Order: sequence, then structure tokens, then C-alpha cells
Amino acid sequence: MIVVTGAAGLIGSAVVRELNERGRDDLILVDHLGTSDKWMNLRSLKYYDYFEKDTFLEQLSRRVSGKISAIIHLGACSSTTEKDASYLMENNFRYSATLAELARHYNIRMVYASSAATYGDGHEGYEDDVSRLEALRPLNAYGYSKHAFDLKIHRRRFKPLFAGVKYFNVFGPNEYHKGDMMSLVLKAFRQIQASGRLKLFKSYHPDYKDGEQKRDFLYVRDAAQMTVFLALDRPRLTGLFNAGSGQAHSWLDLARAIFSAMDREMNVDFIEMPEELKDRYQYYTCAPMDKLRSSGYTRPITGLDRAVADYVKNYLMQNEARA
Repeated sequence: MIVVTGAAGLIGSAVVRELNERGRDDLILVDHLGTSDKWMNLRSLKYYDYFEKDTFLEQLSRRVSGKISAIIHLGACSSTTEKDASYLMENNFRYSATLAELARHYNIRMVYASSAATYGDGHEGYEDDVSRLEALRPLNAYGYSKHAFDLKIHRRRFKPLFAGVKYFNVFGPNEYHKGDMMSLVLKAFRQIQASGRLKLFKSYHPDYKDGEQKRDFLYVRDAAQMTVFLALDRPRLTGLFNAGSGQAHSWLDLARAIFSAMDREMNVDFIEMPEELKDRYQYYTCAPMDKLRSSGYTRPITGLDRAVADYVKNYLMQNEARA
């Protein structure tokens, strides 16, 4: 059996779908559904059992451990603006550390979600090289909680079971529950539908004009395929692996793709950035993908225009349909 935590989330539900498409339904899903609409992301998925995250660790150690071959750990608080660092460390670091100890004890392969937020402002680059971990300085508490877990696993030398995936800007269907953390594609779609216009933050960096701040945007299907590749196809690979497109696109590039997919004229307003974000803003991210590629991952990565068009036309314009 395979465990997927955060299974009702954006990447988690896509990973479960990828596993289903590979013929796997011997899956144990873990999440915290609460009062949100995340449960709707599970409706089209096939799985063996479901646990709430607060009870799963006990169940793993007591009942199901001997049946599990892999854990894909994607569950976390992903809010980059969350200020409660204690909550983030308990939810993102301590829970992950406990799960990792159980995986080690029972000799279970574990692939887990790290984040591009661990790279901070990019001063130390974006290479997924564990030897450079100590030099990274995340800009927010979320990034630090992920970085702290990377460091913990690295100090255990990762081997023989662990691989971390440093996701860049992932977007796609099944992110409707994410609130402020939903992608700009979804936020922009709703803004353009309502007003015909899109608001983007001004730039406060001399090297970047308004709208020319750049990100590495990755379609969620590609993120899922990369994750399952590490979990099932290369179960002995250890360390950290970037998951991105390998290309940096500006917010204006993304805006053009969204307006085009909606068959609308480009209409952008630049607005002030909240003060609390100005010192914690990443102006550029781009994922070097050499490490994953050299490990045998050969699938083509969906281009930005094609990915946005698929998301907008087949999901957002279909009453925000779920995958």
C-alpha cells in the first residue's frame, strides 16, 4: 500500500490521480478535511482507506505499518503569510519528523514536500544540492519550517529512504480551497470575470519593472508525475529534487496567457504591495532541473501557455470544475 498525506489538496489529489492512472488504488489517504470543500477533491479518486491526520500516526504504528511500501508526505500548512511560527513548526516540522521516524523504523520509502520558499531571496541560488542547505535563509516562517525539516533529514544523511521535492509555483485544478494561497491563475480568472481587469503588485526592486518579477510556474499534473516518479520509479534516490518547469516567466507573461485563454483583451493595473510582504518577496525563482533529469525523468514538462489554457478552459470556465 501507499500512503498519501495532504491527499485532498492541490498536489495531493493530483498525485492520487496519477497513482490511479498507473493502476494503483491500494492507497491510504490522510488529510484534515474540516469544514472546507476539500472533500470534493476526493470524489473522483480511488483508494482503500482514509484517516484524519491527527489519528493517522497512531494508526500507522499500530495497525497498517507492515502493509505500506511508500509514504508520499504532502500534508502541511502552506501559507507563506502565516505568522504563527510555533504552529508551523508543530504542523510542518514536528509532524513530518515523527512520520519520518516511523518510516525509518518500518523501512518505508518516504517522498516528502519541501518548497522553493526554502531558497529565500535566491542569493544562494536554486540548486537542489544538499551540501548547500546550511547557507539558505528562507524569507518567511513557512519556508523556514520546510527548511528545518530538510536540514533534519539531511543530518540523518537521507539514506536509504528519503527524498524531498522542492516544489516551485504549482497551479491547477483542485486549489479552490486554498484561500489567499491559491495561484494567481485562479485569482486572476475571478478578477477578470468580475471586472475585466487584473491587479498585480508593483515592483520595489530596481532590477525588475512592474510585472516583470519572475517565477517558475509548474502545472500540477507535472508536479504529480515528478513526485510519483521519485516514489515508485526511483525508490533508491535520496536527497532533494527541484520540481519546476526550468523556466522563469514574468507575472505579465502569466497574465497574457490567462487573458488569452479567456479570450479577453489584456488589462492590468499595478497596485501597492502590502508593507509586510515587501521584505519577504521573491523577485525571481527558477528551478534547475538537471538533477531530476539526470536521474531518469524524461517526460516533457507542460509549457506555460498550454498549461494555463487547459486549466482555464477545461476547469475554470466550466464552473471551476474539479479534476
